[in-house]
Amino acid sequence: QVHLVESGGGLVQAGGSLRLSCAASGRTFSSYAMGWFRQAPGKEREFVAGISWSGGTTYYADSMTGRCTISRDNAKNTVYLQMNSLEPEDTAVYYCAARLTSATPHPTAYDYWGQGTQVTVSS
Repeated sequence: QVHLVESGGGLVQAGGSLRLSCAASGRTFSSYAMGWFRQAPGKEREFVAGISWSGGTTYYADSMTGRCTISRDNAKNTVYLQMNSLEPEDTAVYYCAARLTSATPHPTAYDYWGQGTQVTVSS
């Protein structure tokens, strides 16, 4: 079992930055690949970024490439999402998720989810 808690969301102006954190419980965090997803009102949940269990491989959605960085600290059981140059279109609830095998952009493949953190970007 992995319990995930996101934090770091908030209101930011367009062009600003936010750093999201996802704290995980359990001693096996380092065994899990992690993903960040987001869901805007009326839209499907979409992939933002993913990272392998070691942190050695990262993946990004085309819409976020160059604007965000995913990282992890296995000693702290935490994964991060640094987002820069935010746009109003980035407004959504952001979720982190965990799965035992490799990171994937498909949300249905993940076993554990956090409750989400709201990111609102004003124009």
